[in-house]
Amino acid sequence: MSSEELEVREYLYRAREVSVHIGVLFLLLASCFLILRPFVLVIAWGAIIAIAVYPGFRNLQAICGGKRILASVLATILLLALLILPVVVLGGSLVDGVQVFAARVREGTALVPPPPPGVERWPIIGGPLKEIWVLASNNLAAALKTFTPYIRTMIPGVLTASAGLAIAGVQLGLSILIAGVLLANATEASTIAFSLSNRLFGRKGEEYARLAESTVRSVTTGIIGVAFIQGVFAGITFLVFGLPGAGLWTLVFLIAALLQVGAIMLIPAVIYMFAIASTTKAVAFLVCCAVIGGMDNVLKPILLGRGAAVPIAVVFLGAIGGFLAMGIIGLFVGAVVLSVGYKLFLEWLSRTTDTTGESRP
Repeated sequence: MSSEELEVREYLYRAREVSVHIGVLFLLLASCFLILRPFVLVIAWGAIIAIAVYPGFRNLQAICGGKRILASVLATILLLALLILPVVVLGGSLVDGVQVFAARVREGTALVPPPPPGVERWPIIGGPLKEIWVLASNNLAAALKTFTPYIRTMIPGVLTASAGLAIAGVQLGLSILIAGVLLANATEASTIAFSLSNRLFGRKGEEYARLAESTVRSVTTGIIGVAFIQGVFAGITFLVFGLPGAGLWTLVFLIAALLQVGAIMLIPAVIYMFAIASTTKAVAFLVCCAVIGGMDNVLKPILLGRGAAVPIAVVFLGAIGGFLAMGIIGLFVGAVVLSVGYKLFLEWLSRTTDTTGESRP
């Protein structure tokens, strides 16, 4: 057998060996993904929570005398309390709302208050709104019958959304527990993250890992943090002014604020307050709602770009685009991916090619 035939045979043997190794590796990765698939979202949220609260965790660890396990347990308890407390408040508000509704049914009083005077002079919606409002105030059954086809189509979506919220609450609780484990092993977790980033991006690996870390914190404070700040102030305002079902109003507003349309969801609350309260109280409520709705215009530019090594527009577009494409988790994934892509694009632009075809900075 000639040397060329031996070389060809050796080449084919190596190709088969490489193909087998790649196939086995692919099957192993696919199997690992299928096994971990139910937990991918929970683990991702746990990592995001751990990254977001790590600066505060370090302060807590210092208070605990450097005891990392104790600090992680306390951090987990605090995060679970922040999750459970709003649920308890919302549940109490819903129960109060149902009791008020049942009491009005027993007493035979109107479930919907009459519209305020002058509502028909409101632009565009004044006339139709007054007609529907008067009908609902005088005969709620007839008003509901008018909207029965629309209500019937909305019921499956409402039930699905309610089930989704319950599942999301359980997932968030599990994510907090995972975040606590990651915080307890923060040094080892950061080492793994930096090693993976170095394998993916080479000498720029640590820089991109730091970029992803700062972007996650920026989105947490600039979008979710601002939404929760607005939600807290909105909930306090609803409770102080005695808005019925304040907990439910707060939940709806918080979801709308995460979707960047929180100010729009305050309009129905203002209209309802004008219907059930005096003019002075309603105007004061309107002013408070205007302040709450405008908070994001002040807080977001301050918090969203803080600590990020990319322009605030890149982080914002990545977060909103990721949310539209992937849901809540897309707020972080979209912002991180677009930020890393932006840095890679700038690095590519910073390189020029000379006449020899060699690239240089």
